[in-house]
Amino acid sequence: MSKNQIDEVVYQDADPVEMPENAFRELGEGEHYRPIMHPAHDYPEVTPYSVSMGLILAIIFSAAAAYLGLKVGQVFEAAIPIAIIAVGFSGALKKKNPLGQNVIIQSIGACSGVIVAGAIFTLPALYILQAKYPDISVNFFQIFLSSLLGGILGILFFIPFRKYFVKDMHGKYPFPEATATTQVLASGLGKDSANAGQAKTLIFASLIGGIYDYVVETFGFWANTLNTMVTSWGQTLAEKTKLVVSCNTTAAVLGLGYIIGLKYSFIIFAGSIFVWWVIIPLIGTYGAADIASLSPVEIFSDYARLIGIGGIAMAGIIGIVKSWGIIREAVGLASREFKGGTDGKKTIRWQTDISMKHIVFFIAIALIAVFVFFWAGVINTFWQALVAWIVVTLIAFLFTTVAANAIAIVGSNPVSGMTLMTLIIASAIFVAVGLNGTSGIAASMVIGGVVCTALSMAGGFVTDLKVGYWLGSTPKKQ
Repeated sequence: MSKNQIDEVVYQDADPVEMPENAFRELGEGEHYRPIMHPAHDYPEVTPYSVSMGLILAIIFSAAAAYLGLKVGQVFEAAIPIAIIAVGFSGALKKKNPLGQNVIIQSIGACSGVIVAGAIFTLPALYILQAKYPDISVNFFQIFLSSLLGGILGILFFIPFRKYFVKDMHGKYPFPEATATTQVLASGLGKDSANAGQAKTLIFASLIGGIYDYVVETFGFWANTLNTMVTSWGQTLAEKTKLVVSCNTTAAVLGLGYIIGLKYSFIIFAGSIFVWWVIIPLIGTYGAADIASLSPVEIFSDYARLIGIGGIAMAGIIGIVKSWGIIREAVGLASREFKGGTDGKKTIRWQTDISMKHIVFFIAIALIAVFVFFWAGVINTFWQALVAWIVVTLIAFLFTTVAANAIAIVGSNPVSGMTLMTLIIASAIFVAVGLNGTSGIAASMVIGGVVCTALSMAGGFVTDLKVGYWLGSTPKKQ
């Protein structure tokens, strides 16, 4: 029996209205996964409604993600709330076969968080550095192209890895965020109006958060950040032991804790406790006299924070080492497809990718555009621009699997650590080739923005494609 005939036998039943039993576990010998949308049938996916709705949500959530990211240094994942909104709107508008369109809405809208994450970790530093180095120039053109080209590279670099992460590793990776998003989108198919309840909860929570922050920011009934230094005993404690207890009370931070969950909220909390209650008091008590005379905030900025940066950078190196086997297997799979090493059968809709030959062509065009941008818009020296281009290409490609692997396992992308690693490597190389001073600083930050956005986009894209795989979307259209 041919592969197509097997597909017809396996997928001949009617579309289910809930996730199959084997969606989140490894498949047994000879077992097939059947998504909700029939793998061989066509469904409305990329439509004027789905694209326009996705873009509107991307704009709204980009503003929210940028504000929160710049305020607390952590970008929330927009996929889940956008999925809830998409399901709610499709129900209110009584859309027919809305699932495929809702996946596209979620895919477009969720780009807001990943692109913002790629930008805010690097590009605002250019404006901060202008205070110290007035001759550093920053313009919208550089920032726009840094994010645009980084996002394109992230998508193109990950596509060859799609089958490995999404299909071949079915049930072996938990995909926490993709699982939640998939469940939300699938809930809109039932007849119990669960989606309406979720949408109402989101609207109600938004109103409460908005009113709460408005009261705090407008009337100042209490500070949005509480710490023990506002009391006399707290000041004494900080002077003698460098111990400070601080808490941000804004609705955005509270909501962030709900979104990332108890596990990762506790990890962030544990890191904060360790640096503020252990590292800073130790440095302030046993450090040199000039260090002991500093305030806890100054010790954190000048010394303690560097420990965290080093730890994150080392985690990025370990991630590449651990992911080397994944890189090798996925590249081998993509190269076989590029060479035509398939069975010659027509690929079923559910597993139809953009042709690998086209992907290679698009990657080449994107890399040429990146080089021209570096040469004409950032560095203006051919050989130094070429070195920067090589650094970006290698690091972005290698770290793509690290980002995807992290998202697949824990649902959190260590993009900040990988970006710091990129800046360290790039700065050392640039100094070696004579690119230093303020021009080297500006070049490092813009180039870091390209890499950071690429890695953030790759991590977000694997979530979108896994959601599409579980529900039965067309990868080529995504």
